[in-house]
Amino acid sequence: MKIVQLANFYSPISGGLRTVVDTLGRGYVSRGHQRVLVVPGARPGRWDTAAGLVVTLPGVAVSGGYRMIARPSAVLRVLDEIGPDSVEVSDKATLVGAAGWARTRGVRAVLLSHERLDRWVAARLPGLWRRAGPVLDRAVRRWNRSLASRFDTVVVTTAYAEAEFAPLDVPNVRRIPLGVDLSTFRPAPVATGRTARLVYAGRLSPEKNAGAVIEAVRLLAAAGEPVRLDVYGDGAARAALTRQAGGLPVCFHGHLADRPALARALAAADLAFAPSAAETFGLSVLEALACGTPVITAAGGGAAELLGPGTGLAVPPHPAGLAAGVLEVLSWPPAQRRRTARLRAEQFPWAATISAMLDLHTADRRG
Repeated sequence: MKIVQLANFYSPISGGLRTVVDTLGRGYVSRGHQRVLVVPGARPGRWDTAAGLVVTLPGVAVSGGYRMIARPSAVLRVLDEIGPDSVEVSDKATLVGAAGWARTRGVRAVLLSHERLDRWVAARLPGLWRRAGPVLDRAVRRWNRSLASRFDTVVVTTAYAEAEFAPLDVPNVRRIPLGVDLSTFRPAPVATGRTARLVYAGRLSPEKNAGAVIEAVRLLAAAGEPVRLDVYGDGAARAALTRQAGGLPVCFHGHLADRPALARALAAADLAFAPSAAETFGLSVLEALACGTPVITAAGGGAAELLGPGTGLAVPPHPAGLAAGVLEVLSWPPAQRRRTARLRAEQFPWAATISAMLDLHTADRRG
């Protein structure tokens, strides 16, 4: 079977989206399928890789160093040329036209929903959402209903993500949890010390709520708690966050593309943060847990569903809530919290995700 993956906002600094797309793609190839990846780039190009053909189409630069394919017609021409058996779309904007292309040719079309549009808009445009929330919410619902009608299947990763479609009463939504690389992300011996090592790994953009983490560090430091925060990531908010952290025990390392190096950084921490209430899943949560590092995440978001007893806490995603969560988790016996975190991550192997996705690509035909 030939599967084409389409994705916007895919770049060297992409976090969860790139990890998901690449891991699924490698999994498809390992199971004997052909895989083609189509993503935006600075210029057109194509090259063969061990995980299949990669095609770049000219993309418009957007915030945070990302690009978006602005001419869907270019995507349709590539699909005509390649002739896939199934199309997997990781985008809810300019790439959804691929579903119409697939429908007219009897090709399967799967939408992988990486974000909740209602929460994304509220986080990125809080002022507009406060003024016109009901109007925007109705618009988002209409768009989501349209998306569900175009695709054979809409894949969501958590109950929180599925809730975006629940009021629409659409029958083709399927929940498939993502996974974690349990070989790369694994516990390592940790030196004990008086200073608590905290870590945030993720994109530095408003909806990720990293500013609340910095303010939580400020509260902890003011209370005399010995803490240090290491930040791994980049994005449009980095300059503002760096200014905000002035004078605090916070170190910005930038985006860390080396996955084993990121795993070592997570394993060396006492606690990790995933503070976004807009997160539909939270790969960074699983990666930290796999390293034996408990996580403080936002109550109400999808990432909270990944925690189990003794693996961290879901707290109100404001500075006081995060700071209180830190103190509680650090009071737990270190060996026990590390062991429990790893055991929880082991419940999310990538192999299960790949198998479930292939079931859709190979068996989910239009009626």
